[in-house]
Amino acid sequence: MAAPTAEQVNRADELLTPVMSDNDSDSVSEDGKLPEYVVELVDSEFGGELKSLKKLSGILEKLTTENKLLEKEVLTVSSSVPLRVSSALSEAEECRVEVEAVLQRERMLSNTLQQHLQGAQIWADGLGQTLGELDTLERHMKYLQCLSRIEELSDSIQQFLMTSSVWEAVGAVGSMASLDLQLQESGCAHLQAFLRETLAFWHKILKDRLASDLEEVLTQLHWPFISPPVTSLSPPANIQELYSQLDLLVPQLLSLQTSDDLISEKMPQLLGAGLPTATPLSLPIQIMILPLRKRFRYHFTGNRQTNSLNKPEWYLTQVLMWMGNNSKFMEERIQPILDRADAKINAKVELCRGLLSLAQEKLAHDAPRLLYDDALFCHLVDEILQFERELRTTHTYPSMLPGALHILLEETVFQKWLSVERKMAVEKVDAMLSAEGAWSSQYRDISDIDELKAPDCAETFMTLLLVITDRYRSLPCSRAQLSFLALQRELVDDFRIRLTQVMKEESRCPLGARYCAILNAVNYISTVLSDWADNVFFLQLQQAAVSLGEEVWGPLGATEAGRLASLEGSVFEELLGLLERLRGDMLGRLLEAVMREVREKSQPYSRDRWLSLPSQLDQATMSLSSSACPMMLCLRDRLLQLQQLLCLPLFQSCWQGLAERLDLFIYQDVILYNHFNEGGAAQMQFDMTRNLFPLFGHYCKRPENFFKHVKEACIILSLNVGSALLLRDVLQQAEEKECLTPDPQRPAPESALNELGVYRLAPCDVQILLTLRASWPGQ
Repeated sequence: MAAPTAEQVNRADELLTPVMSDNDSDSVSEDGKLPEYVVELVDSEFGGELKSLKKLSGILEKLTTENKLLEKEVLTVSSSVPLRVSSALSEAEECRVEVEAVLQRERMLSNTLQQHLQGAQIWADGLGQTLGELDTLERHMKYLQCLSRIEELSDSIQQFLMTSSVWEAVGAVGSMASLDLQLQESGCAHLQAFLRETLAFWHKILKDRLASDLEEVLTQLHWPFISPPVTSLSPPANIQELYSQLDLLVPQLLSLQTSDDLISEKMPQLLGAGLPTATPLSLPIQIMILPLRKRFRYHFTGNRQTNSLNKPEWYLTQVLMWMGNNSKFMEERIQPILDRADAKINAKVELCRGLLSLAQEKLAHDAPRLLYDDALFCHLVDEILQFERELRTTHTYPSMLPGALHILLEETVFQKWLSVERKMAVEKVDAMLSAEGAWSSQYRDISDIDELKAPDCAETFMTLLLVITDRYRSLPCSRAQLSFLALQRELVDDFRIRLTQVMKEESRCPLGARYCAILNAVNYISTVLSDWADNVFFLQLQQAAVSLGEEVWGPLGATEAGRLASLEGSVFEELLGLLERLRGDMLGRLLEAVMREVREKSQPYSRDRWLSLPSQLDQATMSLSSSACPMMLCLRDRLLQLQQLLCLPLFQSCWQGLAERLDLFIYQDVILYNHFNEGGAAQMQFDMTRNLFPLFGHYCKRPENFFKHVKEACIILSLNVGSALLLRDVLQQAEEKECLTPDPQRPAPESALNELGVYRLAPCDVQILLTLRASWPGQ
């Protein structure tokens, strides 16, 4: 094919030019280069060969066609935009017209509806009046139906009683009681009153008849058992018939329970607000307890000699005796009948509940009369606590049911109890501290028992706290228990203050027996309280204190409340901290007194001629320095004295603290105060390792570990000359190099000291000790 002419090439340039945008044209005119996409198009279509130009005519036609299509689309789009806007405006106008039409129709319908309602209101008023009359007639009919039902049941009960159909009569009374329950929500007060009166009438007749029959049967069975049942008594001849009647009467009385609960008056509130209220006793048990109630009231009310305020144990013991004497009959005869009747009742517990109510009524009546007599009130509290223990243990009375302790939780009675406990405790503390043997241990002659060597006053005080704990442990109210715990904390703090006062009086002689007894007392109380803090009972009180403590102890801080909630702290934590501070202060005074004597006795020893003592080679045998004898004797005597006077934990702390102070004293006031030749260093080492350390060897296996300053100082002073010179050079070089160029990789001088067995003393301390040596070459 022939090559394209110049005219064809120019035509191609003209066609390519419209394809480029204005920006592309600008770029071509500015830098003289075509846009990159044009270059890529030419390269892809023509390549690098001139023969490829034969495609030029086809490409020109293709580009011309695309250009025309693009121009057509641009013209179409630009012309269609006004058409769409006008179309949208017309549609909006049509919608507006339609909305106005709908609103017009709505107004017309509303007017029509109002006219219709006004016309129908007359009919609605008439219809409402008619419906009201119908409703009134319906209520009247139901009212009459209830009256008819009541009369029908009343007639049937009368007919059943006339024909001795007791079960049918019981069922009819039950139906009447159910009707009474249904009418309780209605407003028919007169109908309810009539029904209740009718129910009470027939219930009383039926109950009296059944109760009379039951009492007759029980009398023949020798109920109630006032004294323990005697097996030698011959049973009645008709005992099987009596048991059969018992089997019939008890279920019949149980069926009257609902009506009896409706009619019977509610028991007076004896237990105080917020305390659990008991359900009424079952009807058969009520009847069985009647003779015991009569006996109780006969003996313990009125002007009888047995009704004595200062003898609450008489009626409380009587109630417990009746429980014990009659429990067997209840379990063997009454319980099987209740089980066959499918009654969820425990006969023995019901008997105990009924008898307990007698004691509760009597206690609630007597307790306020004893608030102004501390002696009688304390006696009443003791008897109630004893009664409660017997009730819960011997008679296995359920813990979820209220007992006699609820009487003590009435606010005025409870506050009186707290004040009396506080008063009696303070009086006992005064008496025990002023007793002749208050600061001596009653077990001092029995070494196996007297480990803590607690003085009698401290042991008596903790026994007092333990008795208080036992008294309030069984209280059913956490708030009341926390009140007593607050009282115990108050008593402990008061006793601590008293101990502090006595300690200050005895601090002039801290090595005396009484001072050590006070220290033993502080340690004993702290030990017991620490054990109590881990007790389950006090841990439960700790959890209760998180929620209720503010009512009893005042506001708790966030930290204290958090520690109590997480069980990190304890309810005695603050007291333990105060006791530990007192214990540490007293130990410090004691050790200071011992060290004062030791310093006084060691004066000759610290001024001994350590620089001129003979060498070890010049002595046949080494012996204790004569100047050290008073100090050693003083230490021995004081250690033996403290071992006898202090309990083992305190003595452990004491001799260890004494060893620590003695170590620093000998190191600072004896060793660093003098210069030593070879003989002096050997004598010092002999005195320490063969005499001082063994004094403490009775209390531990390696006493030298408590005298590290002295032991390591003796090692440095006793080094031979060559080792001492080498060590001095090593320490000096390490010090000089560290000052010039610190290098963490350089071996520390401590490693050289560790090889000699020196771990506590620093390199600077060792250098000072080396200067105290007098045996250097050339000296």
